[in-house]
Amino acid sequence: MIRTFWAAVILVLGQLLAAGAASAHEVRPGLLQLTEIEADTFAMLWRVPARGDRVLALSPVLPSSCIPRGPPERRRDSTRLEERRTVTCPGGLAGRQVVIDGLTRLRTDVLVRITYISGATETLRASPQAPVVRLAGTPSLAQVAASYVGLGVEHIVLGVDHVLFVLALLLLVSGWRRLVGAVTAFTVAHSITLAAATLGFVAAPPALIECLIALSIVVVAAEVVGRTRGKTSIAIRRPWLIAFGFGLLHGFGFAGALSAIGLPATAVPSALLFFNIGVEIGQLMIIAAALVTTRILAMIGPWPVHRLRYAAAGSIGVIAGFWAVERAVAIWI
Repeated sequence: MIRTFWAAVILVLGQLLAAGAASAHEVRPGLLQLTEIEADTFAMLWRVPARGDRVLALSPVLPSSCIPRGPPERRRDSTRLEERRTVTCPGGLAGRQVVIDGLTRLRTDVLVRITYISGATETLRASPQAPVVRLAGTPSLAQVAASYVGLGVEHIVLGVDHVLFVLALLLLVSGWRRLVGAVTAFTVAHSITLAAATLGFVAAPPALIECLIALSIVVVAAEVVGRTRGKTSIAIRRPWLIAFGFGLLHGFGFAGALSAIGLPATAVPSALLFFNIGVEIGQLMIIAAALVTTRILAMIGPWPVHRLRYAAAGSIGVIAGFWAVERAVAIWI
């Protein structure tokens, strides 16, 4: 039944083509936060992702009625650029529009969060397809759901390392029950660390986690190669164990993306829940794409299953191995 999962190699080939440019495509979201400190006056925080010397070419455009008070304060490190300033917007922001300039040229999102003097928080998501957001002036659970579900989906679907891990897991597992067990274990595990890390109960160095995530892909790819050669191991016999263990690591990775934008103070549980739901939807999309691809290829004709599974696992392992070395070096420099 699942023996044709090797056809996920088609998806892997697509990732291979993108792998060389993967570091250039930022999937961490930006953040525009406006906190009302007195009537119609807002403390503005603009945070945009950066990698080394590269900063995403994004800038927020507030309503024309908004007047800045003095020059902005800027802070920059290797992961982001932050700009803080105070702006006065006569008449408030309700019914006004905010534009994220440059967003249509990129593959990331920007979360727009407005905290009013009453304590209410309005959360919206600007995307390359919709770089303009209209502020309603009142908080909405639907806004939180749409924003954080979308962020969760895009984080896993556009995160090449997460995609390769899921594909490697599909190549390792045979049988529907074992597949469901492995996917469930991965889901439970990353949900645990996502919630614990986001809420501040546990912490881990982001650079180390990114390196370990790459190594987790190498390990699963090696297990696929071993299975192809007729070998067995506890990971092959009980794939849910390896899925659970490495799922804990990937949960820290998901939490890193979420911590960059934070959670709305008045809707922490719901925002965390919706982000996790988005991650699960993205994961199911990857699995569904692999299933559809295998069905199509199975109808076309016979294929050298053994060799293609081996080639797919080897390709995944090589890419992840390169990332692991690259990220390990980055820890020490």
